[in-house]
Amino acid sequence: MRVVALLAAYNEERFIATCIEHLRSQAVDTYLIDNESTDETVAIASRYLNRGLIGIETVPRKGIYSWKPILRRKEELACELDADWFMHVDADEIRLPPDPVCMLADAFVEVAEQGYNAVNFFEYTFVPTKEDPDHDHADFQRTMRWYYPFSPKHPHQLKAWRNTEQCVDLVSSAGHAVSFPGLRMRPDSFPMRHYLFLSVPHAHAKYVSRVYDPAEVAEGWHRRRAAVQAGSINLPTRSELRCYVSDALLDPSEPLGHHPSLGAPV
Repeated sequence: MRVVALLAAYNEERFIATCIEHLRSQAVDTYLIDNESTDETVAIASRYLNRGLIGIETVPRKGIYSWKPILRRKEELACELDADWFMHVDADEIRLPPDPVCMLADAFVEVAEQGYNAVNFFEYTFVPTKEDPDHDHADFQRTMRWYYPFSPKHPHQLKAWRNTEQCVDLVSSAGHAVSFPGLRMRPDSFPMRHYLFLSVPHAHAKYVSRVYDPAEVAEGWHRRRAAVQAGSINLPTRSELRCYVSDALLDPSEPLGHHPSLGAPV
């Protein structure tokens, strides 16, 4: 049983090691598509080659963030790489099995035995608070413990699938939901922790400074994040969020449909 995570990254030196190490702990290999990072992302990731990381390649950035070429490359890799299951992942995500004592790779075996070949993830979004605004350090998972459930639609994170030796489509949904003939989604979602940003300066670098592909924005992609401005980033108070205790106790009730910290929905 082999699971491969298809990970795309741009300037993710804060998250890349944590992401690869977590996936390795879940018996998941990682293949990195770097979008011409200018920080230490590739250097840090390279330390994991043959230790959870099975390959690194570069997709040119050309001065703008174009998501479609990266998704197309992930579709190609899902046909080229040898794996039983694939996951479409980002560096700021911690994808989890439904049972904390089980590994993701084992959970996918159970999913297949139940007759399903795709898994949606339910997102729990972690953000800094006004009381604790700065978690821009390697220990962010321990210190940034306030979250809200996030589900703008269902499925919103249909990003794991069994290799059926058919081509998959990620582009049509802008990467939110894989599609292929004969898809049978597991009814219950797996959990995932999403670390949206670690501080206000980190949010500026991650969202405000990013130049989005205007053609993709015109298609309706990136609209909320492309609209983020420095003044629209608003940290919540602890009282507005839920305190993380453990993965088993993440609370999915009354999920939000947008990220308040990045401004009002547009």
